[in-house]
Amino acid sequence: MKFLDQAKVYVRSGDGGAGAVSFLREKFVEFGGPNGGNGGRGGDVIIECVDGLNTLIDYRYQQHFKAKTGTHGMGKQRTGADGEDTILRVPVGTQVFEDDNETLIADMTEVGQRVVLLSGGNGGFGNAHFKTSSNQAPRHANPGQVGVEKWIWLRLKLIADAGLVGLPNAGKSTFLAAVSAAKPKIADYPFTTLHPNLGVVSIGERDFVLADIPGLIEGASEGAGIGDRFLGHVERCGVLIHLIDGTQDDVKQAYKTIRSELAAYDERLAEKPEIVVLNKIDAIEPDDLKEKLKVLKKASKQDVLLVSGVTGKGTDMVLYGVIETLDATKAAKLEAARRKAEPNWAP
Repeated sequence: MKFLDQAKVYVRSGDGGAGAVSFLREKFVEFGGPNGGNGGRGGDVIIECVDGLNTLIDYRYQQHFKAKTGTHGMGKQRTGADGEDTILRVPVGTQVFEDDNETLIADMTEVGQRVVLLSGGNGGFGNAHFKTSSNQAPRHANPGQVGVEKWIWLRLKLIADAGLVGLPNAGKSTFLAAVSAAKPKIADYPFTTLHPNLGVVSIGERDFVLADIPGLIEGASEGAGIGDRFLGHVERCGVLIHLIDGTQDDVKQAYKTIRSELAAYDERLAEKPEIVVLNKIDAIEPDDLKEKLKVLKKASKQDVLLVSGVTGKGTDMVLYGVIETLDATKAAKLEAARRKAEPNWAP
């Protein structure tokens, strides 16, 4: 299935049904009076978060969604049926934006979450509604209220526990394939990965979701290469795994390039917990490896893990580091929530 993480669609709620103009006509009933029923309400446009979807591909082939019009009122004070709702089913992590692609309408983060995007028009009143002591035979009724319409953007941000970032050919897809059952495309040329890949990683008795994000190059925040479009998928990640290709000459520059692009995209993204990994150590001479490790430690100001995605050496250390970071982040959030709820609480 082709991956699609952004789509523009047209939505329109249903018109309300018109009220009826009707009078009771029965034998032996001399003054039957008005008995026109009200129109039914127009259908709503609803967006619903469902399980089992991981792309917006359905909205590539259908871009127009219209709810049904309410049924018109009828005689004998029969109210028309409400129009059928139109439901847009989207995967977890989908955000809904106005036509300007900036104003957020809804953020769908949980399965079963439902948001009414557009409400259907109210049904019109039948002539029975207008009967008064001074106007006992009204001959008019309301038309139904017209529905509303607009264009919206759907933007998917994958919800993964950890995200792989790095320059093209840093070995991200190889790493993902080595630690999970995912089968991303792997080749010896840049930009092999053109859309994010997800894999479920199991380590010890724990598991987590790992996202492989297409490679960034210098200037990606300004549209170079494939740009920073896919960085939205790591906004929700709890930790970033920053892979650096150990076979290149300047590992320091490679590290700083990605850090600069992350900060240019969103400062909060650059502040996320990071595990720095020097990859492809199986293809580096020991002396060269020692020197590059020293340079990278100084540039990142943290410990650097050594990994070979091809042989699998060192991958377990990275995965355990992810689990440890996720647990620490969760504990910090719980403590912050507790302190907020109980200002005088002390551990």
